[in-house]
Amino acid sequence: MSSKNPQDMADAVALSMKARTGRTLEEWVAAVNSSGVDPLDQIAVRRWLKAEHGVLQNSQWAIAVAAARAAGWKAPTTEAYIDRQYTGARAGLRPIFNRLRTLIEALGDDVRTEGRASYTPFVRRRQFVAIAAATRSRVDVGLRFSSVPKSKLLVEATAPGQATHKLSLESESDITNEVRSLLQAAYDQNG
Repeated sequence: MSSKNPQDMADAVALSMKARTGRTLEEWVAAVNSSGVDPLDQIAVRRWLKAEHGVLQNSQWAIAVAAARAAGWKAPTTEAYIDRQYTGARAGLRPIFNRLRTLIEALGDDVRTEGRASYTPFVRRRQFVAIAAATRSRVDVGLRFSSVPKSKLLVEATAPGQATHKLSLESESDITNEVRSLLQAAYDQNG
């Protein structure tokens, strides 16, 4: 199974748009532009698509992004997404994120770091870790396991990202050998 990046997934949705919705992506962008909804307000566009046309979530996302791009919007870089997550009251959590990122990216040459608005996913064949600045004082680390290691640090979870379990960290000193082992296990199980 090959890994798909966000652009590959968007392209696949665009290719099947007419079959799923009755309109091509270009036709939907034209409809958004004539609707009176601000194409740069992706949330408003998705709401309009759902309320007025019953468009399902993946198609809403693809149409909203395409309409925004046509209006001049550019997606932030991975680094810009990360910088936004660790500003203001959550800036003090950045050293925890940076240490985790260093450890995760050192697990193998095949680790990709991706950008999202509210968390940072790390992907191999599929996403295996997601890090989120959960509160002003806590970073949540979502881990995806097919076989869950025994650890008192883990709790079942459905977020951040595609996590099956998560652990919470409040300082760099919380990044113990056990945390490193859990990161390694998630990496090993998702390759």
